[in-house]
Amino acid sequence: MDKEIFMWVIFALLSAFFAGITAVLSKVGIKNVNSDLGTAIRTIVVFVFAWLMVFVVGAWGGITSITSKTLIFLVLSGLATGASWLCYFKALRLGDVNKVASIDKSSTVLTMILAFIFLGEKTTILKGICIILIGLGTYMMIEKRESDEKTGKNTEWLVWAILSAIFAALTSVLGKIGISDVDSTLGMAIRTFVVLIMSWIVVWVSKGQSDIKNITPRTVVFLVLSGITTGLSWLCYYRALQDGQASIVVPIDKLSILVTIAFSYIVLGERLTKKSFCGLALLVCGTLLLLV
Repeated sequence: MDKEIFMWVIFALLSAFFAGITAVLSKVGIKNVNSDLGTAIRTIVVFVFAWLMVFVVGAWGGITSITSKTLIFLVLSGLATGASWLCYFKALRLGDVNKVASIDKSSTVLTMILAFIFLGEKTTILKGICIILIGLGTYMMIEKRESDEKTGKNTEWLVWAILSAIFAALTSVLGKIGISDVDSTLGMAIRTFVVLIMSWIVVWVSKGQSDIKNITPRTVVFLVLSGITTGLSWLCYYRALQDGQASIVVPIDKLSILVTIAFSYIVLGERLTKKSFCGLALLVCGTLLLLV
């Protein structure tokens, strides 16, 4: 493995770590607040963080060289990201972190398919096997409980989680196209601006701003922390995407499920069943095989 490949793999792994922490911090942060409002507040933190990094690395000068094509795809990627976040945090509020996160990680399969169709990235028999392993593992991670089926809770969180995965896959492919000729840090900041506008429009349309008075200092702390880890994850993720293949960067990033499950057990006391653990093993094996 040469130095260039080594670096984007490292960035992808760092992205996975920060993303895994984010899921648990967000679960705690939105526990007693409207999920749309919580998403919008987090986005403010990510927005500030992203633009600070733009000026720190000196990428702001690249704004004048952004082409109309790049801008269009960055905006589209931002809209897909916003939709994915809104759906993801609704699912987090309703379901267990380890289950919601596992569904979200299934976007890997769709991303690989879209990368093959739209980006021309090569596919192999091994990648096909990986898709099957990841898909089967994700299915096994979804542990249905009789009490949830009676109340309809199981169906509701699952729908939001699936929608989150679909939009996340679109985000990856659109983002890959959008940052092809622009600094990854600047590209992330522009996308964050789109997400910020979108998330607050949703809050005001749904009148979620009325919940602001119910936000406690503890909620603010966890939302801010989750915003910071999101920003760090994004920076590492899109730096990896700029040099690496989307069909490999995305699966590595999805290893954040391991971090999420570890922290959800420590912080939230969520446990895996034997079936879910086997599903996790298949998901991880499928992901690691993509690096071969």
